[in-house]
Amino acid sequence: MTIRTSRWRQVFPAFALLAAAQAHGAAAPPIILTPPNPTRLETLAAHEALRYVYLRTGSLASVGAQEPSSGGNAIVIAPKNSPILRQAMRDSATRGAILALKPEQYLLKTITSAHGGRVLVIAGGGDIGALYGVYRFAERLGVRFYLQGDTVPDRKIAWSIPTLNETGKPLFAIRGIQPFHDFPEGPDWWSKDDYLTYISQLAKMRMNFLGLHAYPEGGPNAEPLVWLGQTKDVDAQGRASFAYPASWYTNSRETWGYSAARTKEFSGGAGALFDADIYGSDVMRGLDPWTQTPAQSVQLFHQTGDLLHDVFAEAKALGVKTCIGTETPMIAPSALQERLRAEGMDPGNPKVKRDLYEGAFRRIAARYPVDYYWLWTPEDWTWNGNTPAQFAKTTDDIQAAEDALTALGKPFQLATCGWVLGPQNDRTALDRFLPKDVPMSSINRSTGNDPVDAGYARIKDRPTWAIPWLENDPQLTGAQPWVGRMMYDAADARRLGCAGLIGIHWRTQEIAANVSALADAAWDQSYAKPSLFRAPNGQTEGVLGGRTIVSAEAVAGANPPAVYQSVRYNVDGYFLHVLNGAYTVTLKFNEPHYSEAGKRVFGVQLQGKQVLEHLDIFARAGRNHALDFDYPKILVTDGCLKIAFTREVEMPAIAGIVVQSTAAPNHPGGAGFVRRINCGGPAVAGYETDLAPVPARDDHRTAPTLAFYTDFARANFGPEIAASAGKILSKVDGMNMPKPIGWLDGPGNVAPDRQPWKLIETRYAFVDQFSALRPQIIGAGNRERFDFWRNSYRAARAMQIAGCVRGALDAAMESLKSNADPKKKKTLAAQALDLRIQLARAWDQVIALEEATVNTPGALGTIDNLETHTLRHAHFLDIHDADLAAALGRALPGSIRPSASYRGSARIIVPTLRGQAAPGERLHVRVILLGGVQNGALYWRRLGRGAFQRIPLAHVARSVYEAALPPAPSAAPALEYYVQSGAGATALRFPATAPALNQTVVIAKL
Repeated sequence: MTIRTSRWRQVFPAFALLAAAQAHGAAAPPIILTPPNPTRLETLAAHEALRYVYLRTGSLASVGAQEPSSGGNAIVIAPKNSPILRQAMRDSATRGAILALKPEQYLLKTITSAHGGRVLVIAGGGDIGALYGVYRFAERLGVRFYLQGDTVPDRKIAWSIPTLNETGKPLFAIRGIQPFHDFPEGPDWWSKDDYLTYISQLAKMRMNFLGLHAYPEGGPNAEPLVWLGQTKDVDAQGRASFAYPASWYTNSRETWGYSAARTKEFSGGAGALFDADIYGSDVMRGLDPWTQTPAQSVQLFHQTGDLLHDVFAEAKALGVKTCIGTETPMIAPSALQERLRAEGMDPGNPKVKRDLYEGAFRRIAARYPVDYYWLWTPEDWTWNGNTPAQFAKTTDDIQAAEDALTALGKPFQLATCGWVLGPQNDRTALDRFLPKDVPMSSINRSTGNDPVDAGYARIKDRPTWAIPWLENDPQLTGAQPWVGRMMYDAADARRLGCAGLIGIHWRTQEIAANVSALADAAWDQSYAKPSLFRAPNGQTEGVLGGRTIVSAEAVAGANPPAVYQSVRYNVDGYFLHVLNGAYTVTLKFNEPHYSEAGKRVFGVQLQGKQVLEHLDIFARAGRNHALDFDYPKILVTDGCLKIAFTREVEMPAIAGIVVQSTAAPNHPGGAGFVRRINCGGPAVAGYETDLAPVPARDDHRTAPTLAFYTDFARANFGPEIAASAGKILSKVDGMNMPKPIGWLDGPGNVAPDRQPWKLIETRYAFVDQFSALRPQIIGAGNRERFDFWRNSYRAARAMQIAGCVRGALDAAMESLKSNADPKKKKTLAAQALDLRIQLARAWDQVIALEEATVNTPGALGTIDNLETHTLRHAHFLDIHDADLAAALGRALPGSIRPSASYRGSARIIVPTLRGQAAPGERLHVRVILLGGVQNGALYWRRLGRGAFQRIPLAHVARSVYEAALPPAPSAAPALEYYVQSGAGATALRFPATAPALNQTVVIAKL
């Protein structure tokens, strides 16, 4: 029997293994068998199996190539062509299953050896498949993998060889993430160790793709991920001799809604988290806010090239494909354009652009290994549409890139991506232009609110990659549990024939559940029943998008005139409820705005069939002139008439819709049945008022999440509260999670809310329900992980409370300004001052709770975002201070300022957790000590062997320390360490489970 189950629908979960082991007694440590002269990945797989058996059971295995001679237990790890699988091959069914494995596939099967011992066979179609099998085995032991690191349950289990029979086959060839630059929460602040951590975690989640996007100059600034330049400026090692100003985010930069601020100015003592006033990626140290001189520009690209060289080499060794890219048409930085013009060249000339692409590609090929370079369709296409001329510029640009890549012998592949799959008139248009080996991809529109583009289903014989949003940037500083949506979009991507499934994001720990759900859905979709795929909005009456305009000008030929004077424009479609039958549909148009042809051109579909193409209302009828089209015999079979607009130039517009039955008199609708809709206007002359907007697509895009969250809670918080916590987390997943933040000139702004807190409070009842489970938790690690999520939800509630206080302050200041009575103004000013002080204390609570969740670089970015965006750029606290002081006739008291000191619990934070190291590599562990903790040390040893050795923490700055481990011993498969401050019962440790369960690092050369 072959079993294919997701990790949260296991037939042999860890708690069952515990019960079985306790009933029969613990077995001796296993021998882990590897092929003779194992490859690097085979060695890594063996060391990983040893690590996770030890972490879960305390049993320390041995690694070798000699099987037990008499009844001993063993774990055999090998690709299918290895001779050490000969015992497993004795059974014809097992042999057939192993030989059928493809490179990334694996088999876990327990057999009895010739000597009577139990043997767990972990076979892969290739060495990467065998490695995936080991990680799947670790999941069977109860371990869970996330981007920021592993979760190993507190309670150990007794060791025995489990009975397993499972094959793993990926549903998508490409499975991975697209960490997005441009905000501090994302890779703008990642170090090399951060990249290496997340890449190794991708492999553990059986994902194999890392894609990065680079903004050009002006959008907001050139980013150093990709260098553009002439071929003459690149040497054989890929080092550029000319460069231009570029930057990744630092808190000294004024852009994207951020105001510059030094970290020492951050409220709540949050500056202690940072080792410098100006903070950013290691490659930006001393080069902020962007490079100022030609030499600095060259230095930044050299440093970034060094970073990517090491990172992408590690990714390739772990089977993770890498991809970088830029937007089209190419936007050459101004310094580069000036240089080209000085040399007599036109930056807009196609031949010049081709040379710039060749220069960029030559540098990439020489400097670091990538698998793909993707060209992004313009971001404006999703917001404003595009013209045919703009599409032509993009295809010309792609052709220049293709020609340049071909000239270099194609050291990597071209791909496309974007905020949309393609141009507005036909999202699949690039499919007719691109070579068939070029993958096409796009992120879901509307920051993930829209589903996977249905156009993928029309693209044949080409790789396509769907990219759902693991989180969105409007709510970037808050909790975003989108497990159900990830599961739905993954299943939708498979239904539409996509070969790739990639998640766009910035943070890591905050989206742990989301990325775990997406990774799991790339291998198993047993949850995806046919009923899951009812078309989003398909049976909900209403209008899809658009805005209204009402003209006072007369409309020639209009009957009735009022219908044509109101128009809905930028509209995507209508869903009208009618009885099944045949109808004549009349579409009524007017052009109230443009006075020349070619400004607005679009098409119309009825019931999925194109009935109008290239409609230019002005060209057909002129400005403010009625234009009608009748379409008889439109058949409705599901109770819903569907009208869709296809964009060609600018925004579609419609004035009215008439739907009249053509059925026989005995039809339920009757021969005289008619509906008339006044698009963009009120009820008039027998026409209904325009339809209401269709509810957000989010409402229907979800999948059953209870099983997932119950498993998530069991692994992270322990079995005692798994069922209760799983129910709460499942209940608030997706659209049920309140959203107290939004976009305001930038991401994650705490939003003022005029609603009183008492009217909103019940939406956050889950916070206290979740918190009430804490006393039942057993285990320091379980409590620490629970507290992260508890404080995340408490922070969301605190943001909402702060938003309500700010909304009340806004209303109070409006009353104060509009009141002419001096006595009343004095009372109102006092009330406003009280609200202003309350707002400062509410902000203190927000920062304190966010500080309690800081475990990763992304969380440090959240602190920066709140301080530089919400607090300073949006003036969340002080926006009324000048007016309030004037009304009071005195300076405002010091209590209006947020607290400057840290008031949270003592903490040890290790923001980056490397899980792999090469023999001889010296790991540097960054440590943050908060809450008065000043002295500490790191304790390490070879995994499970000998006494711990002490390394004092070296002070870097403020509350930041560092410990440098000795070179990783080449003879050891792994090492373990913990950090401690103090001694005895009051000692503070990281991880919280230390010294019984420590942080571990596998040693293997890749």
